[in-house]
Amino acid sequence: MTDLDTHPPGIAQADAPAVIRSYVAIGDSITEGLDDPRADGSYRGFADRLAEHLGADLPDFRYANLAVRGRRMRHIFGEQLERTLRYRPDLVTVHAGGNDVLRPSTDLDVLAAEYERGVRRLRAAGIRVVILSGHDTGWIPVLRVYRGRIAVFSMHLRAIAERNGCDIVDLWSMSALNDPRAWSEDRLHFNGTGHRIVAARIAELLGHPLGGPEEWRCPWTAPAVPLPRILRRRENARWAREYLVPWLSRRALGRSSGDGRHPKRPFLAALRDAPGGEGAAAD
Repeated sequence: MTDLDTHPPGIAQADAPAVIRSYVAIGDSITEGLDDPRADGSYRGFADRLAEHLGADLPDFRYANLAVRGRRMRHIFGEQLERTLRYRPDLVTVHAGGNDVLRPSTDLDVLAAEYERGVRRLRAAGIRVVILSGHDTGWIPVLRVYRGRIAVFSMHLRAIAERNGCDIVDLWSMSALNDPRAWSEDRLHFNGTGHRIVAARIAELLGHPLGGPEEWRCPWTAPAVPLPRILRRRENARWAREYLVPWLSRRALGRSSGDGRHPKRPFLAALRDAPGGEGAAAD
């Protein structure tokens, strides 16, 4: 698969500030940072990596991450959106809809309309918006059955980006993300390498490159070496026991891995301040 144009022509956000001094990330587990752990056990993820890069030379740079694992569209373009509009940051990244698309009963056209209503409110507030599309699950057993639905919704997102003057990072078209080395053991979340790839692509799109294009196009010096078939079968069986069955069980019971959880950085605060710390005292 070749890397398609992830910044379609005609959607430059001319009203965006020359320097990005504030950034809010909204979304679900991908934006929260699973599975990119720090030494203390907390999660970093592409949004934290991007914020650290954008704010490296700006002492007054502010950042909030409102994402929570398991959140659906109604949450992301509900309470997360309302808080973001109060903050009025220079930049917002949005990864939303994945937990809805994986429910076969969800009407994708209705879901896309809800997404676009939220994006329009962000753009009307003068906020630069970067949309992240769905990624290709064709390489993942069982989850590949959702591939068509993810593709349809991702095309909706490209149209939304073009109509509303947003940037879009098309995760589906990024070949590096079709490599198992970019994914954690659960095959649902990026690992540290995967998050670094996504952060590098967004940074380049924003005009603040995090290294060269190879950082997101092909971060490895050698191709992946597939396991022998018998080992792949054993690994797939282990994955199903440890990750797929619990995931399906939660869905059947109407539970979410994010139940009772709160955003890790709920306030738009100086990047150097700890989440919820002294510098993050005011909403």
